[in-house]
Amino acid sequence: MKISILFLLSFLSAVSLIRAQESISGTVKDDAGEPLVGVNIVVKGTTRGTTTDFDGIYRIDADGDDVLVFSYIGYNTIEEPVNNRSTVDVTLMEGVALDEVQIVGSRSPKRTSTDTAVPVDVIDVAEVTTQSGRIEVNELLQYAAPSFNANKQSGSDGADHIDPATLRGLGPDQTLVLINGKRRHQSSLINIFGTRGRGNTGTDLNAIPAAAIKRIEILRDGASAQYGSDAIAGVINIVLKDRTDGVSGVVSYGAYNTNADVDVSDYEADDYGVWNTDGFRLDTERDGNAIGKDKNFDGGSVKAAVNYGVGIGEKGYANFTMEYISKNKTLRPAFDFRKGFGEAAIDGLNLMVNAAIPVSENTEFYAFGGRNYRDTDAYAFTRNGGARVIPEIYPNGFTPRITSNITDNAITAGFRTVLDNDWKVDLSNSYGKNNFHYFIKGTLNASLGEVSPTDFDAGGHSLSQNTTNLDFSKYYEDVLYGMNLAFGAEYRTENFIIFAGEEGSYGTYDENGILITDPANQTQPVDPISGDPRPGGSQGFPGYGPANEVDRSRSNFSLYADGEFDLSESFLLSAAARFENYSDFGSTLNGKLAARLKASDNINVRGSLSSGFRAPSLAQIYYNLRFTNFVGGEALESLLSPNNSPVTASFGIDQLKEETALNAGLGFTATFGAFNATIDGYYINVQDRIVLTGNFDAPQIPNVEAAQFFANGADTETVGLDVVLSWRKNFADSRVSATFTGNINNMTITEVKNGNLDEQTFFGERDKAFLLASAPDSKFTLNLNYDKDWFNAGLGFTRFSRIELLDFQTFEDPADYGGFQNQIIAATDTYDPKIVTDLVLGFELCDNLKLNVGANNLFNVYPDQQDDWTEAGGYWDSVQMGFSGTFYYTRLGFNF
Repeated sequence: MKISILFLLSFLSAVSLIRAQESISGTVKDDAGEPLVGVNIVVKGTTRGTTTDFDGIYRIDADGDDVLVFSYIGYNTIEEPVNNRSTVDVTLMEGVALDEVQIVGSRSPKRTSTDTAVPVDVIDVAEVTTQSGRIEVNELLQYAAPSFNANKQSGSDGADHIDPATLRGLGPDQTLVLINGKRRHQSSLINIFGTRGRGNTGTDLNAIPAAAIKRIEILRDGASAQYGSDAIAGVINIVLKDRTDGVSGVVSYGAYNTNADVDVSDYEADDYGVWNTDGFRLDTERDGNAIGKDKNFDGGSVKAAVNYGVGIGEKGYANFTMEYISKNKTLRPAFDFRKGFGEAAIDGLNLMVNAAIPVSENTEFYAFGGRNYRDTDAYAFTRNGGARVIPEIYPNGFTPRITSNITDNAITAGFRTVLDNDWKVDLSNSYGKNNFHYFIKGTLNASLGEVSPTDFDAGGHSLSQNTTNLDFSKYYEDVLYGMNLAFGAEYRTENFIIFAGEEGSYGTYDENGILITDPANQTQPVDPISGDPRPGGSQGFPGYGPANEVDRSRSNFSLYADGEFDLSESFLLSAAARFENYSDFGSTLNGKLAARLKASDNINVRGSLSSGFRAPSLAQIYYNLRFTNFVGGEALESLLSPNNSPVTASFGIDQLKEETALNAGLGFTATFGAFNATIDGYYINVQDRIVLTGNFDAPQIPNVEAAQFFANGADTETVGLDVVLSWRKNFADSRVSATFTGNINNMTITEVKNGNLDEQTFFGERDKAFLLASAPDSKFTLNLNYDKDWFNAGLGFTRFSRIELLDFQTFEDPADYGGFQNQIIAATDTYDPKIVTDLVLGFELCDNLKLNVGANNLFNVYPDQQDDWTEAGGYWDSVQMGFSGTFYYTRLGFNF
């Protein structure tokens, strides 16, 4: 069968070569006659493309009636018919009209990513997606951007459904996300379990369809003075497609091939098992040594996307994207209290539009936005027996499923115009809302006994945001050697809501099946074997009740100004300042200075210094929940109390205030022929970071054993280095490229602000480990690509450094370990460095069709196996490359 498929691919590829093509060459220069390096050239309506070398020279195969499309950041894209020529020379003009390209981090139209005073990655999404089988934006950026990290979670409630992502190892809420330069709303989810971004909210990048994205710009520098709150770690700007030349799309399928080789020789027979697709252990013969290798395919993923663009007038456009994703669960080896360890299932539909309509010669109306809907399904921890299990319903125990309906809606509309005095004016309004609705299935409310339903509407939460912007900018070509001024204002409102689920999802019932409202006179049923009270609420995730409901809003007003001054042909100085006033905690003022020096024609030196801040999110202030936390496989009834609650104040927790930061960066860029390099060091000092505390004993709160809170609990320092090295070369009719990206990141906790509270309870060693493990200490990626005629190949290697976490043994009695230090040593789970290999092969079947086949994590690499104290209950936690194994895929792209 495999031989037949390979033969068919070879035959189709050979047939596609039977066409009259010639080699076209030429030179691309700017309006000053200087050659441009790295200009993208594609044959319109196909996937064939190339780039110019150091001398601005390119070579590409095309038909005599083809059209070549030349594009370069900071310059206007042009289309040039071949007209049976063998040489096509072009001149690109810098973008100075309404459709000019601006790079995030600079409001000047004269900047490219290597000219800016701060580091900016510009990622061509079309190129990245054809070299990878990864289907979501977070997964793409994990292997394309040096200091970006994201992983699928398991056993972390909502975080199983929305992936937390980090930049430079900071929190998910310390990176600002923009769409077409406009602020994107955050998710309403707050991560409360042992995940990356614990205690943080963040923006759901996976709600944006990859097929709608033209490029992603990542500003790796503090930018609160330019863009406002959340930009401590940097800014991610997603630029949507604006093409007008027809239809393109992709259909792909892939699946995981797990080959998890685990050693169980040190564990009791009941500590391990192999489970079927329903999450229940199968009887397996044990020999006291190893279970061996559990080999199977799962996590099958289908993605289908189509993008259509049409022109409106001379310069207008409307671009539409629809994307469908369906992904099955994965199941990986886990311990007896966690029979459903693996990635969540997802069914999603994304719609996105990006449009601009000319109103006059100098004015246009623009609008963009979309709707994302996901239906997700993940396993919670297993209930094996005791008061939580009703034998009449689940005689052998059960594994509840946390499912959710997640809806993300967003729309931005505005007007851009150029006044007679060349000032550019941009007036816009952006509205976005994230709604997260829980439905718990395969569960029960134990206090209802055998009459309990097995699924519940558990309520949920939403966050909406409305932002109005008025921006002015002007480039003065004759002042100094060029000067750009910009200023503006922003008014933003936010609203956070928690809404209740059905009564059975949160209520506890008495022996007569009546909701307990008077505990003194109503008796809670007990388990006849253990004698323990039967808990109320849906198992797996307790629903939100009327006591949890929240409807809180706030507003924010800000003013900013920034300027970029070319003081000479070689020296650029930029400065920015921003004033913000929040209705709930007051005002803040932040500034930034940055500079770039052209040390030679080939080398730029750059540096920056800025202050930053992040306002506490509404979710961190008002979120509250009673939930079951599993500690070493044992259930612990816990309360997460809102920050403004008297309960929180009674434990000595202060009201939340903003985080503040100091950022500094120093680096250089270099270009030598086909070789480009950027190396940037950074320092980030964050004061009053908002963290989720540990568990405080709470005997004074009915039916609660422990309480947690959000607090300004720690100061951190982060020192790191980002490296991007790239080389591209054309050899006659073939092209070779190599790209190396690397990040070295070291975060230290300089102070725990526990006041008079016990430090190990407030923010102990285990909590510190979660914070410090937000990213590996280093991540290095090497991508090698070869392209010739109808064939291309890509080979990628990614090395993740060691990560250490502390498991649930930290909650045991230190005396059992011979003291606290020995306990910490025993509780430390060490995940040694790992290298992941990706391989992709591409076949151009014809001008309009391209087939890719490949494998991510080709050699089935997993994190190091741990014992049965892990946070998620699996043989590994969600660290480094994740825990799913090899992903094989095929992808068919089309372009008409």
